[in-house]
Amino acid sequence: MPRTQMLKLSEVLEEIDMSRAAFYRMRARGKAPRLMKLPNGQIRCRRADLDAWWAACEQHAA
Repeated sequence: MPRTQMLKLSEVLEEIDMSRAAFYRMRARGKAPRLMKLPNGQIRCRRADLDAWWAACEQHAA
């Protein structure tokens, strides 16, 4: 079974070309990719969640 790719928040921000502040504003409105907090306190985003978010953005733009 393949391991799920987990992206650091900095990697997500780089991929979507957005500042941390803008990302958290979007997250507060419920419009950002889903994040998870690991037991060590670090924030990660599953690759699948980011890909699904991209797909939803494309649908809304069409």
